[in-house]
Amino acid sequence: MGSGTKELPGKRQMAGKYKEYKSLNFAQIATEVLEFWKKEKIFEKSVSNREGAPSFTFYEGPPSANGTPGIHHVMGRTVKDIFCRFKTLQGYQVKRKGGWDTHGLPVELQVEKLLGITKDDIGKKISIEEYNRKCRETVMMYKDQWDDLTVKMGYWVDLENPYITYSKEYIESLWWILKQLYNKKLLYKGYSIQPYSPAAGTGLSSHELNLPGTYKDVKDTSIVAQFTVKRDSKSEFLFKQTSNDVFILAWTTTPWTLPSNTALVVGEKINYVLVNTFNPYTYKPESVVLAKDLFEKYFPQKNKDLKVSDYKPGDKAIPYQIIEEFSGKKLIGIRYEQLMPYVQPLYDGEKAFQVVAGDFVTTEDGTGVVHSSPPFRPDHFRVAKQYGIPPLTVRDEAGNEIPTVDRKGRFIR
Repeated sequence: MGSGTKELPGKRQMAGKYKEYKSLNFAQIATEVLEFWKKEKIFEKSVSNREGAPSFTFYEGPPSANGTPGIHHVMGRTVKDIFCRFKTLQGYQVKRKGGWDTHGLPVELQVEKLLGITKDDIGKKISIEEYNRKCRETVMMYKDQWDDLTVKMGYWVDLENPYITYSKEYIESLWWILKQLYNKKLLYKGYSIQPYSPAAGTGLSSHELNLPGTYKDVKDTSIVAQFTVKRDSKSEFLFKQTSNDVFILAWTTTPWTLPSNTALVVGEKINYVLVNTFNPYTYKPESVVLAKDLFEKYFPQKNKDLKVSDYKPGDKAIPYQIIEEFSGKKLIGIRYEQLMPYVQPLYDGEKAFQVVAGDFVTTEDGTGVVHSSPPFRPDHFRVAKQYGIPPLTVRDEAGNEIPTVDRKGRFIR
């Protein structure tokens, strides 16, 4: 074997193409690479050199330029860029179109803060045209920072011809798409439960609900409501061993929704008990239904030896007696009297005020029975729709179906 070094084939050619780094200065390398890409128009060539190849089109989910970019935007854009570069390596012509989201609550709130107005002032202290003009100006406040970030992170996307959501072309394109969906009978009218901000005067997206300062810890008033069970063939098993009126106990931290109640929700596999006792406020004998696991929360062990026959109205220690135990499945379909009969459902009233099952019922708090007012909770709305339970709604002046509270949370008269 000879001594010395042997030159590998192609080493000289490779040395002419790739720069060798003795030490790594990432900031300097990034600057040099970006300058090379810009000078040689590498991004543009990655698209033009593949003319005629199969296409892969990418429209960026547009950021809003009225806020400054953060590290989370860098992370998200990196993932997007990886897919586009991968498809380019596979031989596709990858056209990437950037955009700007110019709609939404953050833009409106920023303008209202700058002008010192509220939603109620629009059309009074400021014209709609002036308000819209100010929104258009403000929404691009940080565009230069976004452009700078886009270049520095090496994110390949066409920002020379972006789509902008407030442009007539974009809006009319959406109208056209909606028309195609309508013509294909893919659109239907329905209802969903959406968070609403009385202060902002608009609905809120899930993203907006997670913005800083949206949530804070508050003390809520909780109550236990008694719902009178109607006696019929379905509920007869509850009346066999008692001569009392039978009530289902339901717990809620939103008592203002009780007037809109149209269902009670139980856990199908939760065990419940029927208890003979006395009402602590009226002192009348009654029988109540609640979850077995929560029984001791309302009926303390210290009173277990008290006799029902010894009770006198006004006694603080109230006796009780469990007379039956059963699963939640047995309660499904039982009907009860409307708690607050101020108004009646607009339709399907015969299906309202009955017990149904829901997967969100637990025995961590409350009574194991959830009072349900479909217009105010997405999970309640879903279960109500499953069982055909109507919401308790009213008509506004224009004849539209609306909840029993207005958009400022006030009861409708």
